[in-house]
Amino acid sequence: MDKKNKSSDIELLKRLFPVVKNYWMRLTFAMICMLGIAGTTSTIAFIFKPIIDDIFIKKDADMLRLLPLAIIGIYIIQGVFHFGQAYLMNYVGQRVIKQLRDDLYSHIQTLSLSFFSRNKTGILMSRIINDVNLVKMMVSGAITGILKDFFTVIALLFVIFYRDWKLATLAVTVLPLAVIPLVKFGRRMRSASTGCQEATADMNVLLHETFSGTRIVKIFGMEDYENKRFFQRTFRLFRNELKAVTVRAMSPSVIDLLGAIGISFIIWYGGYNVLKGTATPGTFFSFMAAVSMLFKPVRRMSVLNNTLQEGLAAAVRIYDIMDTKPEVREKENTKNIPLGSHSVTFRNVSFKYEDDLVLKNIDLRVSAGEVLALVGTSGGGKTSLVNLIPRFYDVCEGSIMIDDTDIRDITLASLRRQIAMVTQDTILFNDTIRNNIAYGNLNASEEDITRAARAAYAYDFIKALPNGFDTMAGEMGARLSGGEKQRICIARALLKNAPVLILDEATSALDTVSELAVQKALENLMKGRTTFVIAHRLSTVRSADRIVVIVKGTIVEEGEHEELLAMKGEYFKLHELQFKNDK
Repeated sequence: MDKKNKSSDIELLKRLFPVVKNYWMRLTFAMICMLGIAGTTSTIAFIFKPIIDDIFIKKDADMLRLLPLAIIGIYIIQGVFHFGQAYLMNYVGQRVIKQLRDDLYSHIQTLSLSFFSRNKTGILMSRIINDVNLVKMMVSGAITGILKDFFTVIALLFVIFYRDWKLATLAVTVLPLAVIPLVKFGRRMRSASTGCQEATADMNVLLHETFSGTRIVKIFGMEDYENKRFFQRTFRLFRNELKAVTVRAMSPSVIDLLGAIGISFIIWYGGYNVLKGTATPGTFFSFMAAVSMLFKPVRRMSVLNNTLQEGLAAAVRIYDIMDTKPEVREKENTKNIPLGSHSVTFRNVSFKYEDDLVLKNIDLRVSAGEVLALVGTSGGGKTSLVNLIPRFYDVCEGSIMIDDTDIRDITLASLRRQIAMVTQDTILFNDTIRNNIAYGNLNASEEDITRAARAAYAYDFIKALPNGFDTMAGEMGARLSGGEKQRICIARALLKNAPVLILDEATSALDTVSELAVQKALENLMKGRTTFVIAHRLSTVRSADRIVVIVKGTIVEEGEHEELLAMKGEYFKLHELQFKNDK
C-alpha cells in the first residue's frame, strides 16, 4: 500500500478514535479477554510436549489423569474469554454505529438546501444505513479480530522460540511473505467495496424514485422499462460483489499455500532432528502444534483485512459528507428577534444557482401585514425570491432586511420562527394527524390543535376519520385527498402563528371544490400577517394589496389588479391568456 493510502487510513482511524474511546473501560476488559484467549491458545500448544513425552513415552500415570482435566479447564477458561471479548466488542461496535449514524444524520440536517439539490435521497440513505454498517463491522469485527489474532501470534511465537529457537527462526521466515498478498488483496478489496457501495447507493436512488412515483410508472405502462433499469443496477452490484467474493476466496487460499510450504519444511527439518536424536517427539509435536495454530490467526487476519478495507472505504464516504460545510452559515454575534409584525425589504438583491443568474437587482419593500402577490411565467424566479427570506439560500449581491435588520445578522432559528410556509408540495409525515398539525410545536395543547384545525376548515373531515386526530396520515399523507392534505398543512402553519407567511402555489393542484375550502382556510391564515403569495391563477391574487410581476428574474410591473390591467403590459397579457383559456 502506498504512503498516501496509509496516511489517509491512519487519519480515518484517528477520526474514529474519539467515538470509540468513550467506551475505554469495556475496551480494556475486552483486551484482557483477548490476552486470555492468546494465553490459553498458547498453553494448549505448550502442553503437547508433556502429553507426548510424559504420557506416551514415559508412561506417567499421574500425567494421564491431570493433563486431560487441564485441557478441559483451559477450554472452559478460553470459552469465558471468548464470550467476554465478543460481547464487549460487539457492544462497543453497536454503540459506535449508533453514534456515527446519529452524528451523520444530525450533520446532514444542518446542511443547506443546495446540498439536497445536489445529492439524491437514495444516496444519503445508503450512507446512513449501508456505509455506517460496514464501519461497524470494521470496528467490532475486523479491528477486534486483528488485535486478538495479533496477541495470539505473539503468544505462540513465544512457545515455538522456547521449544526450538533455531527451527522457529526458519519457520517465521514464511510470515513476512504473507504480508505481500495481504497488501495486494487489500487494495483490490478496497476498490471492489467502493464499487459495491456506489452501486448500492445508485440502486437505492432508483428504488426511492420508482416507489414514490409508482402511480406514474403504472399509468404510463413503464413497468418493463423500470424493471430493465433496476436489473442493470443489480447487475452492476453483482459484478462488484463478485470481485469482492473473488478477493475473499483467494486471500485465505494463498495464505494457506504459504502456510503449507512453511509447515512442510518444518516437518522435514524437525523430523530429521528427531531421527538424529537432537529433539524429542514431544518437543517436535508441541512445536508443530504451535506453528499450525500460528498460521490460523495469520490466515484469519488476511480475511479480516478485507473487512477492514471495506470499512475504510465506507468511512471515506461517510466523512466526505461529514466534512461538507453548510453554505448558509451563521455569523458571530447574530441576534434573536421577537415574534411580531415585521416588514420585509429586498435591497438590490441578485441570486444565482451555481452559474445561472435567476434574480437580478430586486428592490422591493413589503410592509408589515401587507399581502403581496408574485406572478409571472414559470421559471421567472418567484420561488427563488421567497426561498431567500428564510435563508434556504443566501443572496449573491444586496441584502434582505427584516424591519431594519439584515437577515444575515439574525440567528437562523430566530429568523425561521418568524416564517410559516405552505407550498404546492404537501409534505406530511407518516404520523398521526395531530402530530402533523403540531409539527414544530409538539407541546401544543389539544385546544390549540383543534382551533387550528377549525380555522383551516379541516376539523370536520378529521373527526370523520376512523381514529380522528389519531389517524395515521400515511407516507407523504397517502391516506388523505389533495385538499385534505393542504388543509392539514394550513392548520400546521396556523398553529405556528408566525408573522411572515409564504404561500407558494398553495391551491394550484386542487379541484374547484377543494380550492374553495382551502381558499377560505388561507384567508384565515393570512389575517394580520406579512404574506407572499405565489400563484399562476390570477383569480386567486385579485384581492392582494399589491401584485408584483416578475419576468426573467426582474420586477417589470407592480400595482393593484385593476391598475395593472390598465397598463396593458405583462400582467394584462397573462390575464388575457388565462381568460381565453378559461373560455
